[in-house]
Amino acid sequence: MRRNVSPDPTSSRAFYSFLTSVVVPRPIAWVSSTSADGVDNLAPHSFFTIASVNPPIVQFTSVGRKDSVRNIEATGEFVVNFTPEDLFEAVNATGTDFPPDVSEFDAAGLTREPSATVGPPRVLESPVALECRLHLLQDMGNCTLVFGEVIHAVVSEEMLDGDLPAIDALKPLSRLGRNEWGTAGTIRDITRIPFRDWPGHYDAAEPAS
Repeated sequence: MRRNVSPDPTSSRAFYSFLTSVVVPRPIAWVSSTSADGVDNLAPHSFFTIASVNPPIVQFTSVGRKDSVRNIEATGEFVVNFTPEDLFEAVNATGTDFPPDVSEFDAAGLTREPSATVGPPRVLESPVALECRLHLLQDMGNCTLVFGEVIHAVVSEEMLDGDLPAIDALKPLSRLGRNEWGTAGTIRDITRIPFRDWPGHYDAAEPAS
């Protein structure tokens, strides 16, 4: 038996809770930005993905028009910092609704690291950072979608296996439903099957046996 669950415009929070319990796990964009007044903001956004490969563009969604959006709109720059398991409490702390004149860097005891190409600082404790220039702000319902072109990236050497970060070194955090968070857990490795190797496939130019 299944239960029907329908969106109710008069009670959107209930369906939001349902969506965030089934669209899981969600990677986290730990966004650092700087206000027009020079206050460094740091906030986790769990609606986050890659929007384009060439040019490299990442996208996160702000539910409501929060400090991150206002700062990025004012300066045109931000940084997406990676969220590893060992920074769990700090990431959660930066989700607190501090007033705009309070920096989450200071409140959570995190270290600013100067970025190479943008004004907002990186999180020194984070192993990976993507420095971004604003590409597009798109209002959608009660949310704002932020698209940023990645113009520079840094990664800690100890995270690398060859030229690429290793998942067992990164140990990424993810958001689940309710107040739940996830970790990478069991990692499975499987290659995609080309159509030519699909069981039962044969070359149309050759007669079937």
